[in-house]
Amino acid sequence: MAHGTLHVVGVGPGDPDLMTLRAVKVLQAAPAVAYFCRYDTQGHARRIAQAHIAPTTQEIRLAYPFTTEISVKDPAYHTDMNAFYDRCAQDLAAVLEQGKDVALLCEGDPFLYGSAMYLFDRLRSRFATQVVPGISAMSGCWSQAAHPMTHGDDVLCVLPATMPEEDLAHWLEKADAAVVMKIGRNMPKLRKALTQAGRLPEAVYVERGTQPEARCLPLAEQEGPAPYFSLALVPGRKGVR
Repeated sequence: MAHGTLHVVGVGPGDPDLMTLRAVKVLQAAPAVAYFCRYDTQGHARRIAQAHIAPTTQEIRLAYPFTTEISVKDPAYHTDMNAFYDRCAQDLAAVLEQGKDVALLCEGDPFLYGSAMYLFDRLRSRFATQVVPGISAMSGCWSQAAHPMTHGDDVLCVLPATMPEEDLAHWLEKADAAVVMKIGRNMPKLRKALTQAGRLPEAVYVERGTQPEARCLPLAEQEGPAPYFSLALVPGRKGVR
């Protein structure tokens, strides 16, 4: 029996209308759909794709062993997450070996800070694999905020807020335009780094971009911690036309 194909599908930043036609076609045809989630939730990518998953589709929940309970600096974090991705790859391999195609869902674009790429790395040498790109979170957010990001020869820098404060400040000062992802509990550190780099006045905070409850405001006015689906935008040179 021929093996099935793994389709790694980017479902976009949140608004179901921003899924690509190709993503919809793959989902409607796939006999099995896999998605990451917390143990107690359906999963954001699964909710985005809801309208295109048939009741008869086999669903494979890939529930994280933890989310923010363990720091990424803890050696156990990487050990446990690698073991989790190994188990997930085994679960998908079992279905693919039956000759079934599997659509693995991912928020935004699969190759931009997406968990799906860890399964892609583990399975691509054993099974046919296709990747469906998606509208990235940053693209959805800067469109939601109506902030053009790069002009002329501007350099765009994408930064994780998990970086040390000194490194964040260095890149924020050096880049013409920047997007800072993975904010969450790192908001105080990000605010300090932006202040150190002299970029706080121009920074824009976007929360749950393209979703019904989206919020856009100057980052200096954002109070409290940021949720998982949030990022900061630092637009490039506004004077260039």
